[in-house]
Amino acid sequence: MTLKVCASLLLLFLVNSVWTRTVRQVYDELDPEHWSHYTFECPRECFCPPSFPNALYCDNKGLKEIPAIPARIWYLYLQNNLIETVSEKPFVNATHLRWINLNKNKITNSGIESGVLSKLKRLLYLFLEDNELEEVPAPLPVGLEQLRLARNKISRIPEGVFSNLENLTMLDLHQNSLLDSALQSDTFQGLNNLMQLNIAKNSLKKMPLSIPANTLQLFLDNNSIEVIPENYFSAIPKVTFLRLNYNKLSDDGIPPNGFNVSSILDLQLSHNQLTKIPPINAHLEHLHLDHNRIKSVNGTQICPVSIAVAEDYGFYGNIPRLRYLRLDGNEIQPPIPLDIMICFRLLQAVVI
Repeated sequence: MTLKVCASLLLLFLVNSVWTRTVRQVYDELDPEHWSHYTFECPRECFCPPSFPNALYCDNKGLKEIPAIPARIWYLYLQNNLIETVSEKPFVNATHLRWINLNKNKITNSGIESGVLSKLKRLLYLFLEDNELEEVPAPLPVGLEQLRLARNKISRIPEGVFSNLENLTMLDLHQNSLLDSALQSDTFQGLNNLMQLNIAKNSLKKMPLSIPANTLQLFLDNNSIEVIPENYFSAIPKVTFLRLNYNKLSDDGIPPNGFNVSSILDLQLSHNQLTKIPPINAHLEHLHLDHNRIKSVNGTQICPVSIAVAEDYGFYGNIPRLRYLRLDGNEIQPPIPLDIMICFRLLQAVVI
């Protein structure tokens, strides 16, 4: 039990801190003895911190164009400006770039010069959130590890745009204009190491096709999904965190064992149309069912094992691992049924 808990915490840590690890690695690779090989010119519109010579801060400057980037720069901050175009000229000498933040600008697809992004061979992180993009830009650098495109106007994903991005671990497309038709069976082909996929706040009515098999975190909140296909999660056997809040799921839209999946540790189904708790797996640790239409809770029915067996488990037995259960916003009246507590011995919080 302790090993499993540690494993789940480790997975969360790896996904949420992958950028810090990589930044630290590339920073350590830049030996101060080699800095003398670079000239320390600094664009007048930007700030070049002496303590971080391979970073260039040009954020919040009202820039309409990207300035010439010095050769020594690895981390480039251009967020919160008025930039409309991304051309090749400013990046001619910037062959070491690992990180570009272009969030909150006015960049359109037509404003991105053809091939300019793919020529940044060492780029690991590309942030283009809060722009005016209508499709995923292509082609992209093959070494990318994170691609953040949230809060654009993306309704189209070009064929094969992700096919060579084997190193990508995070893809964020939330709050765009994606329909089911934009996600074909081969859309995510090639993303063999993807860990987090965020397609929340789009216009999906169906579960997306062919999610990469190694996905750990799948976020689909704020869509209009009504049905979970039979055996849907067998194709993504490592999924650990699943968010389906604010959809249109009803009891009829969930197969009998749709969420009885041993890999899922955190399941969020808040703000749907459920009238009963769907069957869950004994490995599940967090369950969010608030703001549905549930009127009563029967611990005997929802317990992943029989109540009789649960009563016989010792402290170190293989008991159900649910620790957090949220049921507020339904029509359930306290107190909590005793059989809930008998089944879920590890419960630390129940919100009614």
